[in-house]
Amino acid sequence: QVQLVESGGGLVQPGGSLRLSCAASGPTFRSYGLAWFRQAPGKEREFVAAISMSSGNRYYTDSVEGRFTISRDNAKNTVYLQMNSLKPEDTAVYYCAFQINYGPGEFNYWGQGTQVTVSS
Repeated sequence: QVQLVESGGGLVQPGGSLRLSCAASGPTFRSYGLAWFRQAPGKEREFVAAISMSSGNRYYTDSVEGRFTISRDNAKNTVYLQMNSLKPEDTAVYYCAFQINYGPGEFNYWGQGTQVTVSS
């Protein structure tokens, strides 16, 4: 069973930055992917960014393109989300997600989430 451990959430002013981390442990897979989703109160969970842990290919939702950067550290089975130029609308619980095969498929495991609040 894959376990995901998240960290890095917090309170930041508009225009500020945060870096989220997600460490995966458990069974290994040939071409797994890690991703970030977020959910604000009263809204559906939405995709933010994903990365292939084998190829390094990355994909972002339009609302964060150019502001957020997803990266990986294969030695630690860890993915990071560097969030710059944060806006109040970025406020949400951010979830790490794991998929066995990177791509437009289902996500197999989820973390518990970490709160990101952007407010002055």
